[in-house]
Amino acid sequence: MKAALCVVLLALACSCRAGPSAELRGMLAEKEEAGSIWALLVAGSNSWMNYRHQADICHAYQVLHAHGVPDDHIVVMMYDDIAHNEENPNPGVIINHLKGPNVYPGVPHDYTKEAVTPENFLKILTGENMNGTGSGKTIQSGPDDYVFVYFADHGAPGIVAFPDKMLSAKKWNEAITKMHQENRYKQMVVYVEACESGSMFDKLLSDNINVYVTTASNPHESSYACYMDDSLETYLGDCYSVNWMEDVDNLGTTQTLKAQYKKVKRETTTSHVEQYGDLSLDSEELEMFMGSKNSGPAGYSEPQPVPQARSDAVPSGDVPISILTHKIFKTPNEWEKREYEQKLLQELQLRESVRQTVKTIVESVVEPEAVDGILHKPASPVDFDCLEAVVDRFSSACFPIGKVDYALRHVYALVNLCEAGIPSDKIMQSINSAC
Repeated sequence: MKAALCVVLLALACSCRAGPSAELRGMLAEKEEAGSIWALLVAGSNSWMNYRHQADICHAYQVLHAHGVPDDHIVVMMYDDIAHNEENPNPGVIINHLKGPNVYPGVPHDYTKEAVTPENFLKILTGENMNGTGSGKTIQSGPDDYVFVYFADHGAPGIVAFPDKMLSAKKWNEAITKMHQENRYKQMVVYVEACESGSMFDKLLSDNINVYVTTASNPHESSYACYMDDSLETYLGDCYSVNWMEDVDNLGTTQTLKAQYKKVKRETTTSHVEQYGDLSLDSEELEMFMGSKNSGPAGYSEPQPVPQARSDAVPSGDVPISILTHKIFKTPNEWEKREYEQKLLQELQLRESVRQTVKTIVESVVEPEAVDGILHKPASPVDFDCLEAVVDRFSSACFPIGKVDYALRHVYALVNLCEAGIPSDKIMQSINSAC
Protein backbone atom coordinates (compact mmCIF):
# COMPACT_ATOMS: atom_id res chain seq x y z
CA MET A 1 0.00 0.00 0.00
CA LYS A 2 2.80 2.45 0.92
CA ALA A 3 4.63 1.61 -2.29
CA ALA A 4 1.50 2.31 -4.34
CA LEU A 5 0.98 5.63 -2.57
CA CYS A 6 4.57 6.64 -3.31
CA VAL A 7 4.05 5.86 -6.98
CA VAL A 8 0.93 8.05 -7.10
CA LEU A 9 2.65 10.95 -5.32
CA LEU A 10 5.64 10.67 -7.62
CA ALA A 11 3.37 10.75 -10.66
CA LEU A 12 1.60 13.85 -9.38
CA ALA A 13 4.89 15.58 -8.69
CA CYS A 14 6.15 14.83 -12.17
CA SER A 15 2.88 16.06 -13.61
CA CYS A 16 3.20 19.37 -11.74
CA ARG A 17 6.81 19.83 -12.87
CA ALA A 18 5.72 19.15 -16.45
CA GLY A 19 3.34 22.10 -16.31
CA PRO A 20 -0.47 22.36 -16.52
CA SER A 21 -2.49 19.80 -18.42
CA ALA A 22 -3.58 20.41 -22.00
CA GLU A 23 -7.12 21.08 -20.73
CA LEU A 24 -5.92 23.63 -18.18
CA ARG A 25 -3.63 25.28 -20.73
CA GLY A 26 -6.62 25.58 -23.06
CA MET A 27 -8.70 27.20 -20.33
CA LEU A 28 -5.93 29.69 -19.53
CA ALA A 29 -5.43 30.53 -23.20
CA GLU A 30 -9.16 31.06 -23.65
CA LYS A 31 -9.21 33.38 -20.64
CA GLU A 32 -6.26 35.37 -22.02
CA GLU A 33 -7.95 35.70 -25.41
CA ALA A 34 -11.30 36.72 -23.97
CA GLY A 35 -12.12 40.29 -24.86
CA SER A 36 -13.11 43.22 -22.71
CA ILE A 37 -16.48 44.92 -22.39
CA TRP A 38 -16.86 48.51 -23.61
CA ALA A 39 -20.07 50.48 -23.04
CA LEU A 40 -21.47 53.77 -24.31
CA LEU A 41 -24.49 55.12 -22.40
CA VAL A 42 -26.30 58.14 -23.86
CA ALA A 43 -29.18 60.35 -22.70
CA GLY A 44 -29.96 62.68 -25.58
CA SER A 45 -32.32 65.10 -23.84
CA ASN A 46 -32.25 67.73 -21.12
CA SER A 47 -34.71 69.52 -18.75
CA TRP A 48 -36.71 68.32 -15.76
CA MET A 49 -39.57 67.33 -18.07
CA ASN A 50 -37.24 64.71 -19.58
CA TYR A 51 -35.92 63.52 -16.19
CA ARG A 52 -36.51 59.89 -17.15
CA HIS A 53 -33.86 59.68 -19.87
CA GLN A 54 -30.97 60.61 -17.58
CA ALA A 55 -32.44 58.42 -14.84
CA ASP A 56 -32.44 55.51 -17.30
CA ILE A 57 -28.80 56.12 -18.18
CA CYS A 58 -27.70 56.46 -14.55
CA HIS A 59 -29.46 53.20 -13.73
CA ALA A 60 -27.76 51.50 -16.69
CA TYR A 61 -24.39 52.65 -15.37
CA GLN A 62 -25.19 51.11 -11.98
CA VAL A 63 -26.13 47.82 -13.69
CA LEU A 64 -22.79 47.64 -15.50
CA HIS A 65 -20.77 48.84 -12.51
CA ALA A 66 -22.43 46.32 -10.19
CA HIS A 67 -21.51 43.51 -12.56
CA GLY A 68 -17.86 44.37 -12.78
CA VAL A 69 -17.47 46.54 -15.87
CA PRO A 70 -14.68 49.03 -14.99
CA ASP A 71 -15.39 52.74 -15.20
CA ASP A 72 -12.58 53.28 -17.69
CA HIS A 73 -14.54 51.10 -20.12
CA ILE A 74 -17.86 52.91 -19.60
CA VAL A 75 -18.46 56.20 -21.42
CA VAL A 76 -21.45 58.30 -20.32
CA MET A 77 -23.03 61.13 -22.29
CA MET A 78 -25.76 63.08 -20.51
CA TYR A 79 -26.59 66.76 -20.10
CA ASP A 80 -26.37 66.45 -16.29
CA ASP A 81 -29.00 69.05 -15.40
CA ILE A 82 -31.21 66.79 -13.26
CA ALA A 83 -29.34 65.86 -10.08
CA HIS A 84 -28.87 69.50 -9.06
CA ASN A 85 -31.84 70.97 -10.89
CA GLU A 86 -33.73 73.73 -9.05
CA GLU A 87 -36.85 71.54 -9.24
CA ASN A 88 -35.10 68.64 -7.50
CA PRO A 89 -36.10 68.61 -3.80
CA ASN A 90 -33.27 66.14 -3.13
CA PRO A 91 -30.07 67.60 -4.63
CA GLY A 92 -27.69 64.96 -5.91
CA VAL A 93 -30.40 62.31 -6.10
CA ILE A 94 -31.84 60.68 -9.23
CA ILE A 95 -34.19 57.71 -9.02
CA ASN A 96 -35.45 55.42 -11.78
CA HIS A 97 -38.44 53.84 -10.10
CA LEU A 98 -40.92 54.86 -7.43
CA LYS A 99 -39.25 55.08 -4.01
CA GLY A 100 -36.16 53.71 -5.69
CA PRO A 101 -32.50 54.08 -4.73
CA ASN A 102 -30.26 56.92 -5.83
CA VAL A 103 -28.69 55.90 -9.15
CA TYR A 104 -26.59 59.07 -9.56
CA PRO A 105 -23.56 58.39 -7.30
CA GLY A 106 -20.44 57.34 -9.16
CA VAL A 107 -21.78 58.03 -12.64
CA PRO A 108 -18.90 59.28 -14.83
CA HIS A 109 -19.31 62.81 -16.13
CA ASP A 110 -17.55 62.12 -19.41
CA TYR A 111 -19.56 64.33 -21.75
CA THR A 112 -22.08 66.82 -20.38
CA LYS A 113 -23.93 69.99 -21.41
CA GLU A 114 -22.94 71.17 -24.93
CA ALA A 115 -20.71 68.11 -25.43
CA VAL A 116 -23.81 65.91 -25.83
CA THR A 117 -24.01 66.04 -29.62
CA PRO A 118 -24.51 63.51 -32.42
CA GLU A 119 -21.08 64.34 -33.81
CA ASN A 120 -19.41 63.51 -30.49
CA PHE A 121 -21.51 60.36 -30.13
CA LEU A 122 -20.22 59.03 -33.45
CA LYS A 123 -16.62 59.97 -32.63
CA ILE A 124 -16.79 58.30 -29.22
CA LEU A 125 -18.40 55.16 -30.65
CA THR A 126 -15.79 54.78 -33.38
CA GLY A 127 -12.85 55.57 -31.09
CA GLU A 128 -11.78 58.89 -32.59
CA ASN A 129 -9.64 61.41 -30.72
CA MET A 130 -11.85 63.89 -28.85
CA ASN A 131 -9.20 66.64 -28.90
CA GLY A 132 -9.77 67.92 -25.38
CA THR A 133 -13.57 67.61 -25.36
CA GLY A 134 -15.02 66.14 -22.17
CA SER A 135 -13.05 63.40 -20.44
CA GLY A 136 -11.57 62.28 -23.74
CA LYS A 137 -12.71 58.70 -23.13
CA THR A 138 -13.82 56.81 -26.24
CA ILE A 139 -14.67 53.23 -27.14
CA GLN A 140 -11.19 51.79 -27.63
CA SER A 141 -12.42 48.31 -28.45
CA GLY A 142 -10.61 45.72 -30.56
CA PRO A 143 -11.40 42.55 -32.52
CA ASP A 144 -11.89 40.42 -29.39
CA ASP A 145 -14.04 42.91 -27.47
CA TYR A 146 -17.75 43.17 -26.72
CA VAL A 147 -19.48 46.54 -27.16
CA PHE A 148 -22.75 47.58 -25.50
CA VAL A 149 -24.54 50.78 -26.54
CA TYR A 150 -27.64 52.10 -24.77
CA PHE A 151 -29.39 55.25 -25.99
CA ALA A 152 -32.43 56.94 -24.38
CA ASP A 153 -34.19 60.01 -25.76
CA HIS A 154 -36.83 61.15 -28.24
CA GLY A 155 -37.01 59.96 -31.81
CA ALA A 156 -38.91 60.14 -35.09
CA PRO A 157 -38.82 58.14 -38.33
CA GLY A 158 -35.16 57.71 -39.22
CA ILE A 159 -33.75 59.99 -36.50
CA VAL A 160 -33.02 60.24 -32.79
CA ALA A 161 -32.70 63.59 -31.04
CA PHE A 162 -29.92 65.25 -29.06
CA PRO A 163 -30.35 68.49 -27.07
CA ASP A 164 -29.71 70.70 -30.11
CA LYS A 165 -29.37 68.42 -33.12
CA MET A 166 -30.48 65.09 -34.50
CA LEU A 167 -28.72 61.90 -35.59
CA SER A 168 -29.96 60.05 -38.65
CA ALA A 169 -30.26 56.29 -38.95
CA LYS A 170 -27.97 56.44 -41.96
CA LYS A 171 -25.09 57.98 -40.01
CA TRP A 172 -25.48 55.64 -37.05
CA ASN A 173 -25.48 52.57 -39.29
CA GLU A 174 -22.53 53.90 -41.27
CA ALA A 175 -20.60 54.22 -38.00
CA ILE A 176 -21.40 50.63 -37.07
CA THR A 177 -20.32 49.43 -40.52
CA LYS A 178 -17.07 51.37 -40.16
CA MET A 179 -16.40 49.71 -36.81
CA HIS A 180 -17.00 46.30 -38.38
CA GLN A 181 -14.64 47.04 -41.27
CA GLU A 182 -11.94 48.18 -38.83
CA ASN A 183 -12.38 45.08 -36.60
CA ARG A 184 -13.28 47.24 -33.63
CA TYR A 185 -15.46 44.62 -31.94
CA LYS A 186 -16.20 40.92 -31.78
CA GLN A 187 -19.88 41.39 -31.04
CA MET A 188 -22.01 44.46 -30.40
CA VAL A 189 -25.37 44.86 -28.67
CA VAL A 190 -27.43 48.05 -28.97
CA TYR A 191 -30.54 48.96 -26.92
CA VAL A 192 -32.52 52.03 -28.03
CA GLU A 193 -35.27 53.83 -26.09
CA ALA A 194 -37.03 56.31 -28.40
CA CYS A 195 -40.22 56.80 -30.37
CA GLU A 196 -40.09 55.07 -33.78
CA SER A 197 -36.75 53.62 -32.65
CA GLY A 198 -37.22 50.60 -34.90
CA SER A 199 -36.79 52.90 -37.89
CA MET A 200 -33.15 53.44 -36.92
CA PHE A 201 -32.29 49.87 -37.96
CA ASP A 202 -35.21 48.38 -39.90
CA LYS A 203 -33.98 47.39 -43.40
CA LEU A 204 -30.73 49.26 -42.65
CA LEU A 205 -28.66 47.12 -40.27
CA SER A 206 -26.85 44.18 -41.87
CA ASP A 207 -27.49 40.77 -40.36
CA ASN A 208 -23.94 39.51 -40.90
CA ILE A 209 -21.74 41.97 -39.00
CA ASN A 210 -22.21 40.56 -35.46
CA VAL A 211 -24.50 43.32 -34.22
CA TYR A 212 -27.72 42.64 -32.30
CA VAL A 213 -30.24 45.43 -31.57
CA THR A 214 -33.45 45.73 -29.61
CA THR A 215 -35.66 48.83 -29.69
CA ALA A 216 -38.43 50.16 -27.48
CA SER A 217 -40.85 50.48 -30.37
CA ASN A 218 -41.39 49.49 -33.97
CA PRO A 219 -40.68 51.96 -36.81
CA HIS A 220 -44.11 53.62 -36.62
CA GLU A 221 -45.11 54.05 -32.97
CA SER A 222 -44.32 55.92 -29.80
CA SER A 223 -42.36 54.58 -26.89
CA TYR A 224 -43.85 55.17 -23.42
CA ALA A 225 -42.83 56.90 -20.21
CA CYS A 226 -43.79 55.42 -16.83
CA TYR A 227 -43.42 55.81 -13.06
CA MET A 228 -45.03 59.22 -12.52
CA ASP A 229 -43.71 60.49 -9.19
CA ASP A 230 -46.17 62.67 -7.25
CA SER A 231 -43.51 64.55 -5.31
CA LEU A 232 -41.04 65.07 -8.16
CA GLU A 233 -43.87 65.72 -10.63
CA THR A 234 -42.16 64.01 -13.53
CA TYR A 235 -41.78 60.55 -15.03
CA LEU A 236 -38.91 58.54 -13.60
CA GLY A 237 -38.42 56.02 -16.38
CA ASP A 238 -39.40 54.60 -19.74
CA CYS A 239 -41.28 51.31 -19.94
CA TYR A 240 -38.85 49.37 -22.16
CA SER A 241 -35.83 50.69 -20.31
CA VAL A 242 -36.95 49.98 -16.76
CA ASN A 243 -38.14 46.56 -17.88
CA TRP A 244 -34.73 45.46 -19.14
CA MET A 245 -32.81 47.02 -16.24
CA GLU A 246 -35.07 45.74 -13.48
CA ASP A 247 -34.84 42.33 -15.14
CA VAL A 248 -31.06 42.43 -14.67
CA ASP A 249 -31.44 43.79 -11.12
CA ASN A 250 -33.58 40.78 -10.26
CA LEU A 251 -32.07 37.95 -12.30
CA GLY A 252 -28.50 38.99 -13.04
CA THR A 253 -26.65 38.61 -16.32
CA THR A 254 -26.49 34.84 -16.77
CA GLN A 255 -29.64 34.73 -18.91
CA THR A 256 -29.43 35.01 -22.69
CA LEU A 257 -30.22 38.03 -24.84
CA LYS A 258 -33.11 36.03 -26.27
CA ALA A 259 -34.57 35.30 -22.85
CA GLN A 260 -34.41 38.95 -21.87
CA TYR A 261 -35.83 40.11 -25.20
CA LYS A 262 -38.83 37.80 -24.84
CA LYS A 263 -39.45 38.92 -21.26
CA VAL A 264 -39.11 42.64 -22.00
CA LYS A 265 -41.28 42.30 -25.11
CA ARG A 266 -43.95 40.55 -23.05
CA GLU A 267 -43.84 43.10 -20.23
CA THR A 268 -43.69 46.20 -22.44
CA THR A 269 -47.36 46.18 -23.31
CA THR A 270 -47.59 49.78 -24.50
CA SER A 271 -45.34 49.43 -27.57
CA HIS A 272 -43.87 46.68 -29.71
CA VAL A 273 -40.30 45.88 -28.66
CA GLU A 274 -38.38 44.77 -31.76
CA GLN A 275 -35.04 43.15 -32.61
CA TYR A 276 -32.74 43.71 -35.59
CA GLY A 277 -29.39 42.65 -36.99
CA ASP A 278 -27.76 39.28 -36.40
CA LEU A 279 -30.45 37.47 -34.44
CA SER A 280 -28.21 34.43 -33.94
CA LEU A 281 -26.39 36.46 -31.29
CA ASP A 282 -29.44 36.20 -29.03
CA SER A 283 -28.05 32.92 -27.71
CA GLU A 284 -25.24 34.87 -26.02
CA GLU A 285 -25.55 35.60 -22.32
CA LEU A 286 -26.00 39.15 -21.06
CA GLU A 287 -22.78 38.88 -19.09
CA MET A 288 -20.77 39.13 -22.31
CA PHE A 289 -21.99 42.74 -22.67
CA MET A 290 -22.99 43.81 -19.15
CA GLY A 291 -20.46 42.08 -16.92
CA SER A 292 -20.29 38.74 -15.16
CA LYS A 293 -19.56 39.64 -11.56
CA ASN A 294 -21.84 37.46 -9.45
CA SER A 295 -23.14 40.16 -7.15
CA GLY A 296 -26.70 38.91 -6.84
CA PRO A 297 -29.28 41.69 -6.89
CA ALA A 298 -27.48 44.97 -7.49
CA GLY A 299 -26.43 46.56 -4.22
CA TYR A 300 -28.11 49.86 -5.05
CA SER A 301 -31.48 48.24 -5.73
CA GLU A 302 -33.85 45.85 -4.05
CA PRO A 303 -35.35 43.16 -6.30
CA GLN A 304 -39.01 43.73 -6.97
CA PRO A 305 -41.70 42.25 -9.19
CA VAL A 306 -42.20 43.96 -12.53
CA PRO A 307 -45.88 44.56 -13.34
CA GLN A 308 -47.30 43.20 -16.57
CA ALA A 309 -48.66 46.63 -17.44
CA ARG A 310 -47.79 50.06 -16.16
CA SER A 311 -51.04 51.85 -15.44
CA ASP A 312 -49.44 55.31 -15.52
CA ALA A 313 -47.64 54.83 -18.85
CA VAL A 314 -48.12 57.59 -21.42
CA PRO A 315 -46.78 58.11 -24.95
CA SER A 316 -43.49 59.95 -24.78
CA GLY A 317 -44.87 62.87 -26.78
CA ASP A 318 -47.70 63.39 -24.28
CA VAL A 319 -45.47 63.66 -21.21
CA PRO A 320 -45.60 67.50 -21.02
CA ILE A 321 -49.41 67.53 -21.09
CA SER A 322 -49.62 64.71 -18.56
CA ILE A 323 -47.24 66.44 -16.13
CA LEU A 324 -48.99 69.81 -16.36
CA THR A 325 -52.40 68.19 -15.93
CA HIS A 326 -51.09 66.35 -12.88
CA LYS A 327 -49.85 69.63 -11.39
CA ILE A 328 -53.18 71.36 -12.00
CA PHE A 329 -55.13 68.70 -10.14
CA LYS A 330 -52.57 68.28 -7.37
CA THR A 331 -51.95 71.84 -6.20
CA PRO A 332 -54.33 73.39 -3.65
CA ASN A 333 -52.93 76.83 -4.44
CA GLU A 334 -55.21 78.74 -6.82
CA TRP A 335 -52.42 81.00 -8.05
CA GLU A 336 -50.25 77.98 -8.92
CA LYS A 337 -53.23 76.28 -10.53
CA ARG A 338 -53.78 79.25 -12.85
CA GLU A 339 -50.06 79.33 -13.67
CA TYR A 340 -50.08 75.64 -14.64
CA GLU A 341 -53.28 76.12 -16.64
CA GLN A 342 -51.58 78.92 -18.55
CA LYS A 343 -48.57 76.71 -19.26
CA LEU A 344 -50.87 73.94 -20.45
CA LEU A 345 -52.67 76.36 -22.75
CA GLN A 346 -49.31 77.48 -24.15
CA GLU A 347 -48.31 73.87 -24.76
CA LEU A 348 -51.57 73.16 -26.60
CA GLN A 349 -51.17 76.32 -28.66
CA LEU A 350 -47.62 75.34 -29.53
CA ARG A 351 -48.84 71.95 -30.71
CA GLU A 352 -51.50 73.53 -32.88
CA SER A 353 -48.85 75.83 -34.33
CA VAL A 354 -46.67 72.83 -35.20
CA ARG A 355 -49.59 71.05 -36.86
CA GLN A 356 -50.62 74.08 -38.91
CA THR A 357 -47.05 74.85 -39.94
CA VAL A 358 -46.44 71.33 -41.19
CA LYS A 359 -49.79 71.36 -43.00
CA THR A 360 -48.84 74.64 -44.71
CA ILE A 361 -45.49 73.21 -45.78
CA VAL A 362 -47.11 70.12 -47.26
CA GLU A 363 -49.88 72.02 -49.03
CA SER A 364 -47.37 74.28 -50.75
CA VAL A 365 -45.39 71.46 -52.41
CA VAL A 366 -47.93 68.77 -53.38
CA GLU A 367 -51.24 68.66 -55.20
CA PRO A 368 -54.38 69.01 -53.03
CA GLU A 369 -55.37 65.38 -53.51
CA ALA A 370 -51.99 64.21 -52.13
CA VAL A 371 -52.05 66.28 -48.94
CA ASP A 372 -54.04 63.85 -46.81
CA GLY A 373 -51.76 60.93 -47.61
CA ILE A 374 -48.62 62.90 -46.80
CA LEU A 375 -50.08 64.06 -43.48
CA HIS A 376 -51.36 60.70 -42.32
CA LYS A 377 -49.33 57.90 -43.92
CA PRO A 378 -46.69 56.22 -41.71
CA ALA A 379 -43.22 57.18 -42.88
CA SER A 380 -40.47 54.79 -43.95
CA PRO A 381 -37.35 56.83 -44.77
CA VAL A 382 -35.08 55.78 -47.62
CA ASP A 383 -33.81 59.09 -48.97
CA PHE A 384 -31.71 60.09 -45.96
CA ASP A 385 -29.92 62.90 -47.75
CA CYS A 386 -33.27 64.61 -48.20
CA LEU A 387 -34.42 63.74 -44.68
CA GLU A 388 -31.31 65.17 -43.03
CA ALA A 389 -31.40 68.40 -45.02
CA VAL A 390 -35.13 68.98 -44.57
CA VAL A 391 -35.27 68.14 -40.85
CA ASP A 392 -32.24 70.34 -40.16
CA ARG A 393 -33.93 73.24 -41.92
CA PHE A 394 -37.26 72.63 -40.14
CA SER A 395 -35.45 72.54 -36.80
CA SER A 396 -33.47 75.73 -37.41
CA ALA A 397 -36.23 77.75 -39.10
CA CYS A 398 -39.39 76.56 -37.35
CA PHE A 399 -39.22 74.46 -34.18
CA PRO A 400 -35.95 73.17 -32.66
CA ILE A 401 -36.59 69.45 -32.44
CA GLY A 402 -34.19 69.05 -29.51
CA LYS A 403 -36.34 71.40 -27.42
CA VAL A 404 -39.85 71.12 -28.89
CA ASP A 405 -40.53 67.43 -28.45
CA TYR A 406 -43.89 67.63 -30.18
CA ALA A 407 -42.21 68.77 -33.41
CA LEU A 408 -40.71 65.29 -33.67
CA ARG A 409 -44.21 63.84 -33.90
CA HIS A 410 -44.59 65.54 -37.30
CA VAL A 411 -41.25 64.70 -38.86
CA TYR A 412 -43.00 61.79 -40.60
CA ALA A 413 -44.77 64.27 -42.91
CA LEU A 414 -41.43 65.72 -43.98
CA VAL A 415 -40.12 62.21 -44.55
CA ASN A 416 -43.17 61.44 -46.69
CA LEU A 417 -42.44 64.50 -48.82
CA CYS A 418 -38.91 63.22 -49.41
CA GLU A 419 -40.17 59.74 -50.25
CA ALA A 420 -42.73 61.22 -52.64
CA GLY A 421 -39.82 62.48 -54.70
CA ILE A 422 -40.20 66.17 -53.87
CA PRO A 423 -36.74 67.78 -54.21
CA SER A 424 -35.25 68.78 -50.88
CA ASP A 425 -34.60 72.32 -52.16
CA LYS A 426 -38.29 72.77 -52.88
CA ILE A 427 -39.28 71.45 -49.44
CA MET A 428 -36.78 73.75 -47.73
CA GLN A 429 -38.08 76.75 -49.65
CA SER A 430 -41.55 75.92 -48.38
CA ILE A 431 -40.19 75.60 -44.84
CA ASN A 432 -38.57 79.01 -45.10
CA SER A 433 -41.83 80.55 -46.32
CA ALA A 434 -43.95 78.89 -43.63
CA CYS A 435 -41.65 79.87 -40.78
